[in-house]
Amino acid sequence: MQASEPAGKSFRFARLFGGVAGALFNVMLPPTCAACRKPVGEIGGLCSGCWGRMGFIERPYCERLGTPFAHDMGTLLSPAAMADPPAFQCARAAARYSDVARDLVHLLKYGDRLDLVKPFGKWMARAGVEILAEADLLVPVPLHWTRLWQRRFNQSAALAREVSSIAKVPVADHVLVRTRATPPQIGLGSNERARNVQGAFEVDKETRGELKARNITLIDDVLTSGATANACARVLLRAGAKRVDVLVLSRVVDET
Repeated sequence: MQASEPAGKSFRFARLFGGVAGALFNVMLPPTCAACRKPVGEIGGLCSGCWGRMGFIERPYCERLGTPFAHDMGTLLSPAAMADPPAFQCARAAARYSDVARDLVHLLKYGDRLDLVKPFGKWMARAGVEILAEADLLVPVPLHWTRLWQRRFNQSAALAREVSSIAKVPVADHVLVRTRATPPQIGLGSNERARNVQGAFEVDKETRGELKARNITLIDDVLTSGATANACARVLLRAGAKRVDVLVLSRVVDET
């Protein structure tokens, strides 16, 4: 956890620098689409084509998993939520994990595009307005210290801080710890993903009291099978949290 404070300071400096640089570039050069670089009206915006392909999620959707329904099914829960209820109470995502969303997530995580945090946070706050209204703390999914050292910042913590600035819910990025470096989840099936993150998280013993009877909103960039979210939620609930919800930028939607 000692790496989190320098990383947070680095992020704040980068954000401040990025804001100043962005203002200068906006004067010198017209803003372009965050995804395709076509001209747009504001920094961090999307052109009409990319906006249409972003796949923003609106109702009707499963109230538990947040997965969109193709049409109004007259029910609040999807078959998946009833057959295999998650450890968390409910999940909300701003958009489907479309080609546009995937590219934008990769630009943030691997391309140091910290300018994307502001629009992402705005979209997430809108998608999670109901759960954020009841939230006491925002807890980002942590990176292992080795991964944090490689990337220099935790994208989930960056998103949590931006959502916090909008929803006025404090961030607790120190309570949840990743105890071991797990291999990437890409290419793994649901059961393999669950095994991969089993035992990978714990609550810092000195901060357990901060979770007592609190409503926690877990923040991450992408929700795929829910393995990571479930693993984190179980740990937080065992530590005394009253409820755990999940808020992400995008989620994988099974179209079958």
